[in-house]
Amino acid sequence: MPDRFSPGQLSLEEMLADPIVWTIMKSDGVSERELRDLLKRVAAELAAGGEQTQSNAPFLDHSEDYRRGVGIMLLNGKNEVFVGQRSGTQGEAWQMPQGGIDDNEEPADAAFRELREEIGTDRAKIIAESKSWLRYDLPAELRKRWNDRWRGQQQKWFVMRFEGKDSDIDIATSNAEFSAWKWVPFECLPDLIVEFKRQLYLDLLKELRECGTLQRSGS
Repeated sequence: MPDRFSPGQLSLEEMLADPIVWTIMKSDGVSERELRDLLKRVAAELAAGGEQTQSNAPFLDHSEDYRRGVGIMLLNGKNEVFVGQRSGTQGEAWQMPQGGIDDNEEPADAAFRELREEIGTDRAKIIAESKSWLRYDLPAELRKRWNDRWRGQQQKWFVMRFEGKDSDIDIATSNAEFSAWKWVPFECLPDLIVEFKRQLYLDLLKELRECGTLQRSGS
């Protein structure tokens, strides 16, 4: 963000009224509420002499380095989380459903589309979403698969309650992402995910616990 938007130089309302800010917000899918929350946190952290962590900040820069996407934490009636084993990978590679956002697609619409494409059903409802866009960097060898177009991904995460039956889940889709799936306690997620995504999962769990969205599995 340009220096002229630094806290202390312009008021919050002046920043919100600036057309450049609104253009950036629209392009990155950032709401006015998210921007207000960000600016308040930045002001508080600057006053305390701290800095924001990279993964928790909504991204107002229109960075071409990070692919915009969504992630879905799908919960069953026992508050267990759906995870799938990535197809074509060696060893354990479990993760929650995720994917990119198409042009002119809303994040929530992308989340339901990804469910249909990855687990064969979108019988679910949104019960919460992450306050910010969460980011992770890809290892160099994986960036090469994208011809180094993106450094990593920045994602809006949605918590959904599964309203179907296990028999509705069919991972044998036309472009199968998963070779196996299971329900797991959400406390186990950081131990299942690959290392380069672990901090994102930890940040997401922390946020959802703090806002009361997650209760212990089986409760």
